Amino acid sequence: MTPQAAIQATPKRPPARWRHAGEVILRTLAAVFGGYLLAHAFSALSASVLPFARPDRVVAGALLAFPVWCAAAVYAFGARDWRRAVGIPLVLALAMLGLAALLAEQAVRP
Repeated sequence: MTPQAAIQATPKRPPARWRHAGEVILRTLAAVFGGYLLAHAFSALSASVLPFARPDRVVAGALLAFPVWCAAAVYAFGARDWRRAVGIPLVLALAMLGLAALLAEQAVRP
């Protein structure tokens, strides 16, 4: 194979600036929506497990969810690549929501 044919056989990749812009958009979406999902999951789980009265558990869970959202946003831009920025908060949120669903009966306690 000639060098010219080898160059033509390689798949076309988008220019570097478009890849960078796409990663920034993905990380921003992960920070906003993934962080919100993680904060919601944390709030739901903490409303089930905190040892307070029901209204206090809900308020405490909601207030503690804001630092979780901020931490998720910081992590989205500090992760090594965009797959980790999206995947790890998503897996954590799904695990917390699953645990909160399992503990739903405990959340009904007064």
